Amino acid sequence: MHPRIALVALLAATLTACSTTPVRNSSATSDQARHVATPEARVIPETFVSPETSGEELDSVTTWPAEDGRTWLIASAKTSHRLLVLDADTGALLRTVGGPGKTAGLFRRPNGVAVHGDLLFVVERDNHRVQAFTLPDFVPAGVFGADQLRSPYGLWVDDVAPGELDVYITDSFMYGEQFDVVPPFEELDQRVRRFRVTVPDNGPVRARYAGSFGDTHPDTALRMVESIAGDAATRRLLVADEDRRHMSTLREYTFDGQYTGRQLPEASFGAEAEGIALWQCQDGDGYWIAVDQLAPRAIFHLFDRNTLKPVGSFRGDVTAYTDGIALHAATTAAFPAGALFAVHDDKAITAFDLQEVARVFNLSADCTH
Repeated sequence: MHPRIALVALLAATLTACSTTPVRNSSATSDQARHVATPEARVIPETFVSPETSGEELDSVTTWPAEDGRTWLIASAKTSHRLLVLDADTGALLRTVGGPGKTAGLFRRPNGVAVHGDLLFVVERDNHRVQAFTLPDFVPAGVFGADQLRSPYGLWVDDVAPGELDVYITDSFMYGEQFDVVPPFEELDQRVRRFRVTVPDNGPVRARYAGSFGDTHPDTALRMVESIAGDAATRRLLVADEDRRHMSTLREYTFDGQYTGRQLPEASFGAEAEGIALWQCQDGDGYWIAVDQLAPRAIFHLFDRNTLKPVGSFRGDVTAYTDGIALHAATTAAFPAGALFAVHDDKAITAFDLQEVARVFNLSADCTH
């Protein structure tokens, strides 16, 4: 398949122009579709590429500032059913956590990961649940969602009140022998599920199911979902719809589950719309970063935080076929202005210096202070 994607300069001006670029099939694993041309984009070399792993199938990544002053990268590894912990300044592997199983502390295809304070949340697709852990020791701190989740993937955590969180989880259950048949439209109001999570001072977290949502109109329904991210200041959620058989884009929802009618144009992505991160600036402005899951180089698109207008796009020297990303805006030893971390081809983590991204696109200094 040769879908058309927008050239960056024309997209910024018109939101409609496009160019021909072959991409990797949405659900395929063959190498045939992986080695393809990439659209025009600025090149920002990676600061590091972590040592490659085999038999892991890395998917999502999050960060945690450790007690010793270092920053950890915590990545989910679907095939080995565990988590990898890396040094965010160098990409060096520090430890692994978990393994295959159903009991607390073990996983079956962990996918989305998110950190809130000293709590780590891990979504497990094949155990149909979310596990919570206390850091730095990865002590199991509770489990929830097993009665509601069917095929969960991504998550985003909102701080509602002291000790109270809303956890939004995408649920991309499918039908058919190959699990590639989108459910009937009337069932697509279950694409995002919400849980109210209470975090006590001692003891396990407690969760209450707070319902599901998703638009069901044939033109705007969420068909295949994984990545999700929110903006607490504007109370907006962006949900990536990956189904290129219809349209792969980002769609905007309110925190109470209402589709706003806003989405990125069809030409915004040539492959699957994947990892989403919000880069917040001190003046209230900022940028959404979303991945175009292309090979041999993934493209990272920047959109204005408030208007969703395109700002620019970049790629690295090697980063390809990216699933999850994590934006760490705090200072680390190697990244004074923070970094963007991305999964590379299911087998490594790469890092981009946010200071260099801001320089290339002439962004406000408020974004790197």
